Amino acid sequence: MKSVLIVFCFFAISFCQDIFGQKAPENYKNPILSGFYPDPSICRVGDTYYMVNSSFEWWPGLPIHKSKDLVNWEKIGYGLHRPDQIVYEDGLRNSNGIFAPTIRYHEGTFYIITTMVGQKGNFIITAKDPSGPWSNPMWIKDAPGIDPSLFWEDDGKCYYTGAGVVDGTQGEWPGKNGIWMQEIDPDKGILLGEKKQLTYGHASNARWAEGPHLFKINGEYLLLIGEGGTGEYHAVTVFNSKNLWGPYIPNHANPVMTHRHLGKTHPIGQTGHADLVQTQNGDWWSVMLAKRHVDGFVTLARETFLAKVIMTQQESGVTPIFNPGVGLLQSEQDRPGLPWTPVPEIPQRDDFNADKLGLQWNFLRSPRYEWYSLNNGQLKLELRPGQVTQLVNPSFVAQRTRHFNYRATTKFQFKTKKENEKAGLVIYRRHGNNYQLLKAKDKVELVKAFQKDNKGEFIPEVLASVPYKNEALVLSAKVDGLKVQFYFGESEKDLKPIGESQDYTLISDEIAQRFNGVYVGVYATSMGEDSKNEAVFDWFELNGSD
Repeated sequence: MKSVLIVFCFFAISFCQDIFGQKAPENYKNPILSGFYPDPSICRVGDTYYMVNSSFEWWPGLPIHKSKDLVNWEKIGYGLHRPDQIVYEDGLRNSNGIFAPTIRYHEGTFYIITTMVGQKGNFIITAKDPSGPWSNPMWIKDAPGIDPSLFWEDDGKCYYTGAGVVDGTQGEWPGKNGIWMQEIDPDKGILLGEKKQLTYGHASNARWAEGPHLFKINGEYLLLIGEGGTGEYHAVTVFNSKNLWGPYIPNHANPVMTHRHLGKTHPIGQTGHADLVQTQNGDWWSVMLAKRHVDGFVTLARETFLAKVIMTQQESGVTPIFNPGVGLLQSEQDRPGLPWTPVPEIPQRDDFNADKLGLQWNFLRSPRYEWYSLNNGQLKLELRPGQVTQLVNPSFVAQRTRHFNYRATTKFQFKTKKENEKAGLVIYRRHGNNYQLLKAKDKVELVKAFQKDNKGEFIPEVLASVPYKNEALVLSAKVDGLKVQFYFGESEKDLKPIGESQDYTLISDEIAQRFNGVYVGVYATSMGEDSKNEAVFDWFELNGSD
């Protein structure tokens, strides 16, 4: 009987491993969050890790993931998940909105502090459960700058650190910025006492000091920041102090992490904006943003990477060494010594059978009302006047792209007798950089929007148009590196190309020049006129590989 039980347990364990499609490996692969996941911040509660990222003009905002092993991350919700928490107003510009957040946990409460650029500034939200619900924002008065963070001292007092210059020395050199600190009541969002400038960066003429996080390690204070800008000169630097209020002295090991010296040909670049976490075993790890290149172009925007950290005691004081012996982010390395805990994969195909959209779906700016609905395994989009080429909340529901090579396909029904009514598939980076594959009156057309240098007027260009009268239609886009080919047909097995292969660098960092990332999804519009029509989507599929 005992032998039978042992065999049963063995098969049960194997079965569970097979469910998740993987066994515990020795290594992990970077990035740990692929696609548009910049400015990561992390905290640990017990044996569970929580991470939040910037989201800019996309809603719901502040995506939150959890993990048991620092490698496998499951999205559990959003910090901004109700349209009435913050209204992303029409006109909110590309890459404005929710900037770099910090997530922290203190005495039973989770705190996220962040910036709403283009509207009210800095705010705090709180929750007892990181999956939500989260509170309404507490807007912080007299908190200039961006990238706020919170630090609790041993006596329970809390301190705000932010990116900005508060001592009147702005403009001394190009790109001058700094880090300042002030006591705060985090449960009321009220700053207390006086502000103090802590640093302007680690060297003469340092540029764009930002993303501060303050830690107390072995009785010393360690200030971790990003600087150099979020482009090719990005870096992580640290400052040491024996006292909370400083002085904060640049560490002689600075920059403690950067790829700025490797040039644009290195596969991973533009590393920075880090946060630190200590495991329950006492080990240190860091999350940070970086970019991967494909033939000199970045098509997946800023992603989240993981690096091992050793805390050393050097002449400057506590000094974090990133990936000891290597000093660079790695595509693959030894994983943390934590129990391997796979999570469910994001489903490739959404048949819209649930009663609400999955967490993988986002909107441009926040919807004022639900102009979409899920019924009988279909997603219905109302045709509304707004367009993806405008700074509005259009009828556009989309997912982050997560692979260099991918295919996005959807099946839907749509008919119209009006020239202004259209629906279909969109690859989107910004209002002036996108591709639209649309069913219109008696035709299918491929449209490119390109706003040169991200400024000035632009007119979307129809690249190809073919007759099509059926109500049902399948549309598809296949991306291979720096090229994308679009297809249409009555079924998945009967797809024909429309137009020539197109230049996918249209949505790259080098052309679009934005902080946000690339999305692909379903869309409907009445192009400036009122409409009672709708497009009905049966399913959407997104699959790919690096």
